[in-house]
Amino acid sequence: MNQTAFLRELQQSIPLTRAMAISACDYDGQQLQLSAPLAANVNDKGTGFAGSLTALATLAGWSLTTLYARDQGENVNVVAAESHVRYLRPVTDDFTAAVSLPDTSLCERFCERLQSRGKASLPLSIQIFQGTELALQLESVYVAIRR
Repeated sequence: MNQTAFLRELQQSIPLTRAMAISACDYDGQQLQLSAPLAANVNDKGTGFAGSLTALATLAGWSLTTLYARDQGENVNVVAAESHVRYLRPVTDDFTAAVSLPDTSLCERFCERLQSRGKASLPLSIQIFQGTELALQLESVYVAIRR
């Protein structure tokens, strides 16, 4: 599935993505980025709404887990099982969530458990950037469950 088709899939299945005006999805098999404009995600102070920042980060991790499982030939439902967020600086312009797969051993364990048990977890570290400045750090565990 190409990235434009996946973004359309997100917009159809998760209405919040339309409200947030998520504008880009870049995925290369190892890393994923989602971008959103400040204008659709602004708070009463004129900065990025914390809920939008966290939602974009959560969605980036969910998307990476979903696409990685699909790359392994698995059709899964993905849920965020636990998360810890740190807000590091206000966002005053458009922003991007970036996430990479963890080290090879964790990915191999994820694939093995998904294949053998039909359920596996993947810990991810997701960042929100405004340009090159780190604004948010989300540590999350996603669980993929075979459909």
